[in-house]
Amino acid sequence: MQNYLFTSESVTCGHPDKVCDYISDSILDAALKEDRNSRVACETSISKDTIFIFGEITTNANLDYKKIAKDTLRKIGYSAKGSGFDVENCRVIVDIQKQSNDIAMGVNSSLDNNSLGAGDQGMMFGYACDETEELMPLPISLAHKLAKKLEEVRRKNILDYLMPDGKTQVTVEYENDKPKRIDTLIISTQHKDTVNISKLRDDIYKNIILTTIPKDLIDANTKVFINPTGRFVIGGPESDSGLTGRKIIVDTYGGYARHGGGAFSGKDATKVDRSAAYMARYVAKNIVKSGLAKKCEIQISYAIGVSKPVSIYINTFNTGIVEESVLLKAINSLFDFTPQGIIDTLHLKEPIYSDLSHYGHFGREDLNVQFEKTDKVDELLKKVKEKNKE
Repeated sequence: MQNYLFTSESVTCGHPDKVCDYISDSILDAALKEDRNSRVACETSISKDTIFIFGEITTNANLDYKKIAKDTLRKIGYSAKGSGFDVENCRVIVDIQKQSNDIAMGVNSSLDNNSLGAGDQGMMFGYACDETEELMPLPISLAHKLAKKLEEVRRKNILDYLMPDGKTQVTVEYENDKPKRIDTLIISTQHKDTVNISKLRDDIYKNIILTTIPKDLIDANTKVFINPTGRFVIGGPESDSGLTGRKIIVDTYGGYARHGGGAFSGKDATKVDRSAAYMARYVAKNIVKSGLAKKCEIQISYAIGVSKPVSIYINTFNTGIVEESVLLKAINSLFDFTPQGIIDTLHLKEPIYSDLSHYGHFGREDLNVQFEKTDKVDELLKKVKEKNKE
């Protein structure tokens, strides 16, 4: 299809699922700060008055799980009764085990070359396109910006009646495969009971939408829905349970590109669900930035306990200026796709993860993470030129 509508959503850091991602990644960061070789697979679940932290962690770090969880909730804004979660009087249940010896054996020494092996089997995808400056699809880029703006005006007390929970959704109309206009905008935000719904809708439109969305993308036919049900007072974990890893499409490309199925948050970089997805994004972004393609999707797959990928696949959707087989040869000679190679290339033993847990893992040029850099463009162009001659 060349003409179509495409929709992506985002959520604020106060959404119950994102609360859990934030806690799990805060635990991971705390472990890495004390022990860079920590093995972490941490899940969090939250309900009306209970936080449940569970999983497998092997580390020399001394972790106070309850404190980390409660501190994270306070950062979000859930600090007392009426906020969506009573952090001061909640229960925190912790059930953490060490990593299975069977898994650790394959990770510590791979079957193929005695280096770090993949922590699991599976396939991971990375994507980039030239629709935005950060080389992300426009729908998810705008959805994240709206969600971040919701948090900003709440924290700065510009709209002092806003609460932490919220969702955004953007539908973009494409013409000849290029973004043309915004068809629909949806914002639902938790709020205090004191505000009139008409005032809330007017404030959100003026302070969020008009300050975030480019004016040339909104026209007289753009549909805008702000708190469509009219009331959103009870929110956060008080209204709905949350779980780590339940917003994987929000975390990646908003459904615009494929997803391997593995969640990111709470996992250290030996888990290729996370690290290989970061690597695939890094490679795809450098390909698009170099002008070798307008769109690029990369799939990498692994077998547990094996360091080298089972397969690497490139799709440029007929936008590439060289054959995909040439691109594949070039990236195989330039990038190290083994788990250890990925960790070293992208500096993934650093405590960078809690900030990534909300508003998307990709397109985050504000966080200065290595996998969002385009520092391989010159080397990539040189390799492609070499491989094209072979």
